[in-house]
Amino acid sequence: MTRIDYYLSPVSPWTHMAGLRPARIAAAAGVDLHYKPVDPAALFQRTGGLMLADRHDSRKAYRLQELARWAQRLDIPLNLQPAFFPTNPAPASYAIIAAQQKGGGDMAALVTGLTRACWEEDRNIAEDDVIRECLVAAGFDGGLAFSGMLQGAEIYPRNLEDAVAEGVFGVPFFKVGEAAFWGQDRLDFLAEHLGVTA
Repeated sequence: MTRIDYYLSPVSPWTHMAGLRPARIAAAAGVDLHYKPVDPAALFQRTGGLMLADRHDSRKAYRLQELARWAQRLDIPLNLQPAFFPTNPAPASYAIIAAQQKGGGDMAALVTGLTRACWEEDRNIAEDDVIRECLVAAGFDGGLAFSGMLQGAEIYPRNLEDAVAEGVFGVPFFKVGEAAFWGQDRLDFLAEHLGVTA
């Protein structure tokens, strides 16, 4: 069966911009959407990218303009300077992994809830209480914030290895077999590849 591997980070504003669209595209195409959180710092280090703090000032300034443009285009609220960014993405990523393994809730709602907490609500998604609230709001057991940590910690680095092996170098990144789509602004191409409308 065709599957979309969705490489993401809950602290990425571009993952936030993707919102529910990846899930809608997968549903329209009748394919599985497999969420694969990765550590963006480790991914950039392995693939030649630079973390935001290490980029030239001109790139930082342009990033803010692009974020503002896309937030307006997509009508998505966005705080360009969130109170808790950067923060440790691992705890929220572990929760995403554990929730996907456990099932029973809405994965798209969980991911968007976590990114919304960071980029709209000025909440720290490295904190257990915030993660638990996002899990419950998406229909999952809030206890996964704790019980899923071991499982998440095992799969999280494997996702990174998969990403590097698959040619992934940023987030969000979508793989369908050999076809690769980097960025929320490539979701129309992903949909077209799958024969649906975004």
